Amino acid sequence: MTPANLADAVLAAARAVFTARELDLSALPTVATVERPRNPEHGDYATNLALQVAKKVGANPRELAGALAEELSKVTGIASVEIAGPGFLNIRVDAAAAGELARLVVTQGGEYGRGTALAGQKLNLEFVSANPTGPIHLGGVRWAAVGDALARLLKAAGAQVTTEYYFNDAGAQIDRFARSLLAAARGEATPEDGYGGAYIAEIAAAVRAKNPAADDVETFRVEGVELMFAQIKSSLAEFGTTFDVYFNEKDLHDKGELDLALARLREQGHVYESEGATWLRTTDFGDDKDRVLRKSDGDWTYFAADCAYYLDKRERGADLVVMMLGADHHGYVGRMRAMSACFGDDPDRNLEILIGQLVNLVKDGAPVRMSKRAGTVVTMEDLVEAIGVDASRYALGRYSIDSPIDIDVDLWTRASNENPIYYVQYVAARTAGVARQSAELGLTRDSAEFDAALLAHPKELELIKALGDFPGVVAHAAERREPHHIAHYLEKNVARAYHRFYDDCRVTPMGDAPIEPVNVARLWLNDATRTVIANGLGLLGVTAPERM
Repeated sequence: MTPANLADAVLAAARAVFTARELDLSALPTVATVERPRNPEHGDYATNLALQVAKKVGANPRELAGALAEELSKVTGIASVEIAGPGFLNIRVDAAAAGELARLVVTQGGEYGRGTALAGQKLNLEFVSANPTGPIHLGGVRWAAVGDALARLLKAAGAQVTTEYYFNDAGAQIDRFARSLLAAARGEATPEDGYGGAYIAEIAAAVRAKNPAADDVETFRVEGVELMFAQIKSSLAEFGTTFDVYFNEKDLHDKGELDLALARLREQGHVYESEGATWLRTTDFGDDKDRVLRKSDGDWTYFAADCAYYLDKRERGADLVVMMLGADHHGYVGRMRAMSACFGDDPDRNLEILIGQLVNLVKDGAPVRMSKRAGTVVTMEDLVEAIGVDASRYALGRYSIDSPIDIDVDLWTRASNENPIYYVQYVAARTAGVARQSAELGLTRDSAEFDAALLAHPKELELIKALGDFPGVVAHAAERREPHHIAHYLEKNVARAYHRFYDDCRVTPMGDAPIEPVNVARLWLNDATRTVIANGLGLLGVTAPERM
């Protein structure tokens, strides 16, 4: 019995009680809350449903809880229901019903944990979107890990998700990049406002090799941007992050989408002319000042491109536009929400902006400040070279995005339980090892009929409860846009419970002892644990090794 099954049973019992007492069924929630109590002695699960609805229907909470307890006690698999305090219900599940979860997890395999909490939602999720003027730095790498994990989570919760990289191939930064490449090709010093680093010389040499006679900024702009972005895409792919759509900012200009966005905003009545420029009255929707769309010289502003890009996403069918931005973009939130409202949208429903904090790489107790290749910042390649892809993704996804983090190279390369990724992946490898050892002894899940009631040891029940929490954790993490809950769950719930189970509940028989039904039951639970570990790590884009 999973927490979701129990929640359904609680709600069904409440409906039966309400119907028998002719109480208003509309007072009941669509989903009953079922949680694990902090103190295991209080039961396996608890619900406050009676307290939640009693006042709405003029009932005494404790008396209503008693009626719910009586009805719930009739449900197969529920061993007992006790009333606590003013109307809480503490529920105990019998061992057979609890143990059946192992069969469910193994049978569902990679589908276990997936749900429908966000079914029907169409989201466009944009992340990384680093300018193609250099390798991806640590801030962008954080989004590559967290954004990709969030996309996986949202899909697991039932949402329809399009992942997108906004490729800024227009503007002043690209001009500086092109001039820097041309200077490097000529053997000149880097322009005062240009980009340095070995990668500039490498790309300049590649452009010159392809175009030996080229000595103009435009050639180095076009060819250089293409080469730089190819490197960025390659680095992201090696990191395990790919996108459904790579959107070029230049296309907004070439296809007239800025004009279209301006026309739409005019239709809504929020555009005006002043001092020769075209403005959007964003102050009508809480912005600190109105924003220029087109300057007096006729050039479009960056904000105009933002407007056109937002409209493009909505026109492609996104009900919700989700943007993941760096720590230096807090000022964008107000203007983007106001812009959404100017289009006639509801910013609370159609636009979501997530702001991530900074990341530092630390080695030997001191921050790593510069890249061997980029020269100015620590890059994705530097991080991967230092601790590997799995550790990088896990380390970046393990913390709330609104928290700055230091990634300690010494910690994340340590082969010990102090290293969070090692601690979790070791369980993946250990469960696979137990399965291999069992097979060598002739112990398989088909060795005998699975008797779930045999999984009655406290450490078995603790592990079963941890595995049962997984679908709820996935739904919660997706709804809150917080992939780090998956990492915390794997460490604090599953890995910890499995180690305790492994120490106290031997899966394989000792010596020449025959295979008993309890060994079969424990193998099911072992394999269920590996399934949950693999599914959880998969949501973070991390592998579940069979050996370490």
